[in-house]
Amino acid sequence: MTARNGRAPSVKEVAAAAGVSLGTVSNVLNRPSVVSTSTRERVERAMAELGFVRNESARQLRAGTSRALAYVMLDGGNPFFHDVAAGIESAAEDADLSVFVCNSGGGIEREAKHLDRLLQQRVQGILLTPVDPGAPHLAEAARRGTPIVLVDRAGDTRDQCSVAVDDVLGGRIAVEHLLERGHQRVAFVGGPESVGQVRDRLRGAREVWAELGRPTDDLLHLPTGALTVAEGRAAGERLAGLPARRRPGAAFCANDLLALGLLQHAVGAGVHVPGELAIVGYDDIDFAAAAAVPLTSVRQPRQELGRTAARLALDEATNPQHRHEQAMFAPALVARASTGLTRS
Repeated sequence: MTARNGRAPSVKEVAAAAGVSLGTVSNVLNRPSVVSTSTRERVERAMAELGFVRNESARQLRAGTSRALAYVMLDGGNPFFHDVAAGIESAAEDADLSVFVCNSGGGIEREAKHLDRLLQQRVQGILLTPVDPGAPHLAEAARRGTPIVLVDRAGDTRDQCSVAVDDVLGGRIAVEHLLERGHQRVAFVGGPESVGQVRDRLRGAREVWAELGRPTDDLLHLPTGALTVAEGRAAGERLAGLPARRRPGAAFCANDLLALGLLQHAVGAGVHVPGELAIVGYDDIDFAAAAAVPLTSVRQPRQELGRTAARLALDEATNPQHRHEQAMFAPALVARASTGLTRS
């Protein structure tokens, strides 16, 4: 048995091939437990022989929601967000759901368009790393009834779920580590400061510096236009151009891509890492440990962020007793050769 004329076989054709009623086929598709094993197997065999695929769009239209979650990531070029997406996908698979993954690319208009399309698709929940958590289109999207969970951002209010990492603490432990290694001058490499994580990581670094009474000028802020490898290389050129008396012997980068770019520049320029320049990154992506000089980094529980965000979205979508949760995870330092250590 095969479908004819290139069209998809219908439920009616499945029923005829299996010798059962339309209602029985519907039960096999939607309530298989009420159908006897022999009848279910006969219907499933007919479906396989005909090449029948259920019309999920029609089912979603009747149900008013799809069997999917969605994740709008901030930067598709950053492996950190792909690891978060992997955690979301893991939780979605456990719930027998699919995942739509979109990339805003840091563009607020693009983010708004993605949200509008996903709301039209009636996804069960939207997980979002926002360009601006206070953007009006986020509040408008939340009013339309679909659960929206902020990922890698702490919400400004308690009326929305969010999952985040304590980036102020992350900034503190990165700089504390460099100070413990004996460094007197440190550069913070990162920007733009419109990115909340950058602000928080810099804030943590400055807190430690002030608490220890260190000269303000000895913590140099080297702003970047983006959190990319290319910007890290450019920061390396700027560091190399500083007078020797002002040039820091260590750098804390706001993410691993910047740190890897800085490391590339240092290796290419013959600067010994960590002897002449110690480097700490942030995120602990897989490339950090695989770098030419394995990179010390502040680890974030990337996949756990995704799994937790998916769990919160699904609970909000299905649980009438749902209570909003703002989950906050603690980062941890992973020390490697770029700061003179090899333990992890």
